Amino acid sequence: MAEEKETTPVEETAEAIQETKAAAPVQDPKEFLESFDWDKYEQGIERVDDKKLEEFEKLVAENFVDTADAEVVKGTVVYLTNREAIIDINAKSEGVISLNEFRYNPDLKVGDNVDVLIDIREDKSGQLILSHRKARTIMAWDRVNNAHDNEEIVSGFVKCRTKGGMIVDVFGIEAFLPGSQIDVKPIRDYDQYVGKNMEFKVVKINHEFKNVVVSHKALIEADIEEQKKEIISQLEKGQVLEGIVKNITSYGVFIDLGGVDGLVHITDLSWSRINHPNEVVELDQKLNVVILDFDENKSRIQLGMKQLEKHPWEALSDEIKIGDKVKGKVVVIADYGAFIEVVEGVEGLIHVSEMSWSTHLRSAQDFVKVGDQVEAVVLTLDREDRKMSLGIKQLTPDPWTDITSKYPVGSRYKGIIRNFTNFGVFVEMEEGIDGLIYISDLSWTKKIKHPSEFVNVSDTIEVEVLELDVEGRKLSLGHKQTTENPWDKYEKEFALGTIHKAAITEIVDKGATIDFNDDITAFVPQRHLEKEDGKKLGKGEEAEFKIIEFNKDFKRVVASHTAIFREEEQRNVKAAKKRASAAAEEAKTTLGDANDALQALKDKMEADDK
Repeated sequence: MAEEKETTPVEETAEAIQETKAAAPVQDPKEFLESFDWDKYEQGIERVDDKKLEEFEKLVAENFVDTADAEVVKGTVVYLTNREAIIDINAKSEGVISLNEFRYNPDLKVGDNVDVLIDIREDKSGQLILSHRKARTIMAWDRVNNAHDNEEIVSGFVKCRTKGGMIVDVFGIEAFLPGSQIDVKPIRDYDQYVGKNMEFKVVKINHEFKNVVVSHKALIEADIEEQKKEIISQLEKGQVLEGIVKNITSYGVFIDLGGVDGLVHITDLSWSRINHPNEVVELDQKLNVVILDFDENKSRIQLGMKQLEKHPWEALSDEIKIGDKVKGKVVVIADYGAFIEVVEGVEGLIHVSEMSWSTHLRSAQDFVKVGDQVEAVVLTLDREDRKMSLGIKQLTPDPWTDITSKYPVGSRYKGIIRNFTNFGVFVEMEEGIDGLIYISDLSWTKKIKHPSEFVNVSDTIEVEVLELDVEGRKLSLGHKQTTENPWDKYEKEFALGTIHKAAITEIVDKGATIDFNDDITAFVPQRHLEKEDGKKLGKGEEAEFKIIEFNKDFKRVVASHTAIFREEEQRNVKAAKKRASAAAEEAKTTLGDANDALQALKDKMEADDK
């Protein structure tokens, strides 16, 4: 029997190609690869014709993917294990993908088509490694970019909350949904959106950091914009509309009119005075409002609520008239007075001058505080201008009615110091009666520059009524008049010419001062400081002083040390002059007697001669 000739791998491949060509225009690549003997080919058992190799390479190139290209290709799941999925991408070998990459798709089965990216062309064991996650990411970025460029609407799954917004899964990419882009109205409960599928618009992409920002609000605004144009075109002043409270601020309330926002200022919420809008309305509350005004473009709409109700002044009872007593609540306090809400929306002003009979005005806060319930008397009432003035002091008798009998001139009382001025002290005798002590009437002896040097606020002080002006409601008081005037006594003690011993207290301009006691401070002129030896007295030096001037009215005392020894000198000079004059007189008398004797002798001698 003839020995059969052994067929080489190359011949088998060539024959397979010839058979494939004869049977069909294109051979099944899978079948070809399964029947091709690669071991014999690598061992080079038999050389293959170059023409046949070129034909073989052409056939491979036409039927298998190029594993060198990092492109996303379609693959088919051909087998599933507990950990991996075997994927056929029509390459020279099948690839492997971990099932972890298909967590989002727990229903994956054999025969499913999936997108894959060639991760490793050939690992250590020659296995083709594919990645579905990378392919899905690449495809997702392409889809996200297309959606952004074409302004398409995309669907996404809200995964969880994060700081400032939500995390949304869009095509497998985690995108950020800011809280301000969830809805056109402020969102207070973010958790209600977690786990929901929503539609979004891709508004921003950061390619460097691979960040995507989406917005649901943009879709709503597009619909609202159309509604807004229609609503704005129909707006008219005085029109009453229904709206929903969208936002509350300290200055007013924003109302959603169905796509158009309007503002109700706090002053247009209620006829009554309120501190904050949340006292009247609450979020998401439905209410009726009236259009008060809007700008040319109708983009700023001013609304009102209180205008839908009758003005409280129009509903004010006709029975209220001047002189009536009313009760109300203090709603506002100012320096000049307090506003009292008599009925809802109707206020009256109690001026601070109408809070007390005292002419010394104080702050309104000294009498009332916000929230107090007070009773007052209607002083003026103008229904047309909607103004009312009230008074509290009118509820008590005017203390000045019998003032002349209460505080006659010369009477003495005790009062409380309430306030200072540069010129004096205000003393409260009783509620509604204040008197003034001028600074000059505080002390007989002390020179006071400001009342605070002598007394303190809230001190009790004894006073004497000096003058009373009933019409001018003025009471003039004195404090020093309640004590004896020490200057009456000092007028004798420190009379002109009296000599007192004291020390120099202070050297001042043009002289010095000396304190004779707590009340008397005398001034010594410069030339009166000279001592007998020609030197001058210094601070602290003790000496005798002579009073050379005493003025009780102006409380002025002038003293001199020099006058003491100068006066002694003058006395000595006078005495010497007197003695000299007496001696001269005596000598004159003696000479005259001698002359008379000589004349008598002469006359006698002449008589004898005759």
